Amino acid sequence: MNERQREYFRAKLLQWKEDILRESRETLEHLQDENQNHPDLVDRASSETDRAIELRARDRQRKLISKIDAAIKRIDDGSYGYCEETGEPISLKRLDARPIATLSIEAQERHERRERVYRDE
Repeated sequence: MNERQREYFRAKLLQWKEDILRESRETLEHLQDENQNHPDLVDRASSETDRAIELRARDRQRKLISKIDAAIKRIDDGSYGYCEETGEPISLKRLDARPIATLSIEAQERHERRERVYRDE
């Protein structure tokens, strides 16, 4: 991977992270505005369900941010774009689709097959 490609992926990852952080701020503002007491039990239950779903989504995004940070660190140390399992380069198409990928497609497929076997037992 050349320097221009590394900078492309760094910019893509930083933009993705900024988008997630902006959405998180918007969610916090929305949750604060929504912090009202609904007199109707159904409305209150619906509001609490929506809030729980939103908080779960934010938690997943928090984990995604740590993966983005790890990918940026790999760019800095020169290991970005190489499969953690085989050491082979990860295709640019895969990295463009999933910039936080740490496994090549083949290694990811093996990993998913093993998970499926263990889950089925």
